[in-house]
Amino acid sequence: MEAWPFPHIILHTLAPLDARFRQNFHTAILPCRFAAQPCVRLLCWAVRQRLCHHELCPHAKGFAMFRSYKQRLDAGETVLSIAVGRVLHHNHLQMIGLTNAFHGVWLDMEHVGLTTEQLEVATLACRAHGMDSFCRVAPTDYATVTRCLEAGAGGVMAAQIFTAAQAEQFVQWAKFAPRGQRGLNTGGVDAGFTTMKAADFTKKANAETFVLIQIETLQAVEECEAIAAIEGVDALFIGPADLSQSLGVTGQFFHEKCLAAIDKVSAACKKHGKHLAAVAFNPEHAQMLYDKGCRFLSPTTDVRVVQAGLQSVQHEFATLFGQGK
Repeated sequence: MEAWPFPHIILHTLAPLDARFRQNFHTAILPCRFAAQPCVRLLCWAVRQRLCHHELCPHAKGFAMFRSYKQRLDAGETVLSIAVGRVLHHNHLQMIGLTNAFHGVWLDMEHVGLTTEQLEVATLACRAHGMDSFCRVAPTDYATVTRCLEAGAGGVMAAQIFTAAQAEQFVQWAKFAPRGQRGLNTGGVDAGFTTMKAADFTKKANAETFVLIQIETLQAVEECEAIAAIEGVDALFIGPADLSQSLGVTGQFFHEKCLAAIDKVSAACKKHGKHLAAVAFNPEHAQMLYDKGCRFLSPTTDVRVVQAGLQSVQHEFATLFGQGK
């Protein structure tokens, strides 16, 4: 196969820029060397943004610099995220980024099977717009966890956790020694494609990888304090749909059983200095979660965004659609 000179040309163009820009772009560009044409277009866009919004172009509008979910939450900020999976496309992610409404996305690999290349392109699109990302996965094997991180996701979330022992195992899959047992490979984007020393990479990854545990089963609620106490767990993420189902009140998100469970999880987070995260189904639900200490809120999904757009068009052109019946 012919050598692909584009990364070297771009890195040469970036020579006047500071080292952080060069390193960030280096890690963003290399996974797409032999990928599909849309990736190349996305790379060109990213380069243009980095160049035009740097000090070399002082009159340009501000470009969203990357800050991780962990950095924002640790700084006391309220973080907004959108779930993406069924309607995954790099242009859709760019549209989300251009709204400047969301701090990142979470990629749903529990309900949708995404390939490594899809993850690489998706996380690249997010980084190009200053958005963080993590993957929700079933806690079935360590390889899935490390592949998500090596593809560029900033973290991982375990779905359908029942016990603290399960949560501990998941953390070990996401962390390198001495905390965990993650397999070491510096060939991914998270290690700068072998440009980082192994010791530096493992230390950085252990400190920065965002690990969330979903609390959506009755047993997980019972063990939420033990789960929150686990070193390496950053946040407990309430899944209200499955939680309501587990409590026997499916879809009744304001039922006293659901509210009591949220209170218990919130108390566990406060006691152990962990963040509380959750899906919010409507503004009232979001406000209730916020009042109970939740600072990571996921108010919508890619499917709901598309549905809202379709409904908006039908409403705006109601007369026109009425004529077609």
